[in-house]
Amino acid sequence: MRSNQSGLLGSTVKYAVSDEAKRYTMLDNFFEQTPRGNFQYERVLSPRGHDQSAPKLKISVSKDFSELTINAVTQSGLRKIDLYKKDDRQEAREFAEYVLDDLVEQGVLVKAEA
Repeated sequence: MRSNQSGLLGSTVKYAVSDEAKRYTMLDNFFEQTPRGNFQYERVLSPRGHDQSAPKLKISVSKDFSELTINAVTQSGLRKIDLYKKDDRQEAREFAEYVLDDLVEQGVLVKAEA
């Protein structure tokens, strides 16, 4: 497990980039490579796809896999939000946890020890 850890605002669960993750692992799991070589993942947190009011999950991984950031942000992407603060965000929270668990299963992330 790499040392840098991140998690959703309000969550007690932290993640790190898996030692097994490689460039192709990221691309196979819908991360896009930026012109600087970093990897970014963005997903609307709604099973209805293009829900204009739903927050987004944004994950960034540095090109050398040493830095990880995981955030839930507003639809515009300008403000971080806490999915755990209000019950009306339960659907988005569950969807984000599902996506993160899937990335663990696919070998992109690992749950970090507390």
